[in-house]
Amino acid sequence: MPIIDNAIYVNGKCVIHPPDLSSTFESMKETGGMSWLGLYRPDQAEMNEVADELGLHELAVEDTLAGHQRPKLEHYGDHLFAVLRPARYLDEEEKVEFGELHVYAGTDFVVTVRHAESPKLAQVRHRLELDPDLLAIGPLAILYAVIDQVVDEYEPVFVGLENDIDEIEDELFSGTTNVSRRIYELSREVIDFQRALAPLEEVISGLRRDVRLSNVQESDALELDRKLIDVHDHAIRMTERIASFRALLTNALSLSSTLASQAATEAGLAQNEQMKKISSWAAIIFAPSLVTGIYGMNFSHMPELDWRFGYPAALGLMLVLAGGLFVIFKKNNWL
Repeated sequence: MPIIDNAIYVNGKCVIHPPDLSSTFESMKETGGMSWLGLYRPDQAEMNEVADELGLHELAVEDTLAGHQRPKLEHYGDHLFAVLRPARYLDEEEKVEFGELHVYAGTDFVVTVRHAESPKLAQVRHRLELDPDLLAIGPLAILYAVIDQVVDEYEPVFVGLENDIDEIEDELFSGTTNVSRRIYELSREVIDFQRALAPLEEVISGLRRDVRLSNVQESDALELDRKLIDVHDHAIRMTERIASFRALLTNALSLSSTLASQAATEAGLAQNEQMKKISSWAAIIFAPSLVTGIYGMNFSHMPELDWRFGYPAALGLMLVLAGGLFVIFKKNNWL
């Protein structure tokens, strides 16, 4: 069983770390405490064992085994099922890696199923264990803390994406090749990030309603609701930021296309100028060649044979033709 962490809590304090699932269920019954079970990529048999013991709904279990779910919060009888999309920025690859986290929250248990390296749930557990009053509220408090951790871990991703966008803005005007491809790839990451962020507002709003309707003491419910409002505001600000990133990249892609078209036009104009010069020199060379070519023909009588100025006249004609063409082309800025 891929159990990452496992503990039983009573009044917000850890009383035992069961070594396996069977011990966990027995300890829950003996202590009357709350179990928090952390799993990492369980297979079908392992997930079914947990589901049978805790009464997890088969549709939720099916979603966990299938993966690739959108962020959501669903109700199945006496327990909640939440799907979150954590993310982390990989500095070496300059890419965003998206994960998937499923959370089952019942009356006396929480099961977290991780399909990626993030989020760092050990930090969540440690933070809650340092705040037993919050942990004593129960599974809803753990679900809040998990969502809060996922949202907090989004911040380094924003920093990484912001740096990438700054680099693209520099590359746009430096003539870097394949900048359009980089913009497109970054746009896909931003869109995926937006899909992970956008449903969070609805998830948190739904959790706030569940807190108000739960059996949690009123003072604890108010405190938990205040914390959820803070996370909700944080998620809204992030949604607005990622929307601005998408707009920037859309503009950058448009600008890249414009610059590419402009560069192609300039290259065409430069090529036309070169063709003008080549054609002009070819014409200048052709004029004397035309005259000299006549002398290569087998005529029985040529002017210079009876006229002493025949050859100088022919050479003068060549120079006049070449010079005239040169002046004309120069005046028209072809040379």
